[in-house]
Amino acid sequence: MPTRAKRLRSRAQRKRASAHQRGYSRAWQKASKGYLRKHPLCAECWLQGRVVEATVVDHKQPHRGDKRLFWLSSNWQSLCKKCHDAKTRRGL
Repeated sequence: MPTRAKRLRSRAQRKRASAHQRGYSRAWQKASKGYLRKHPLCAECWLQGRVVEATVVDHKQPHRGDKRLFWLSSNWQSLCKKCHDAKTRRGL
């Protein structure tokens, strides 16, 4: 039987808009790939003295649907999946 936390998380995920509805379109895919080419290392790992390839472009400050903040490249950072998932779990 799932734990209460898992049930709540599952319910929240069902209510969440799709990635495309949240702005992650083909234009985002193209922009994020270009960003990763220019910034290939995980920013968080780099701060900890590790050299790890980045695979995700993260919004430093969550955009929460704000298109200006979404496309503001100074609000982007390259992260590896492990760091991105940890940041997401923390709700940052």
